[in-house]
Amino acid sequence: MLKKPSIKAEYDALEPEFDITRSLIEARKSLKLTQKELSDRTGITQADISRIENGTRNPSLAMLKRLAKGMGMKLRLEFVPEGK
Repeated sequence: MLKKPSIKAEYDALEPEFDITRSLIEARKSLKLTQKELSDRTGITQADISRIENGTRNPSLAMLKRLAKGMGMKLRLEFVPEGK
């Protein structure tokens, strides 16, 4: 499906959201934390964490910072040249 230019363009446009979702899930699982445990550490509801992880909620920068802190991590965002 990604061979169709219109579908590929939509997929590429969502790549940052996919990256955030994937990073959050990988970080949480690497610490062997459940969504509920992360919720308890951050005060963010388990339902909101689930929504972020399944891509139905876009977290604010402040929320991402709280999630990072709750996992004992630092949030780092970066800008990279297109095509990399």
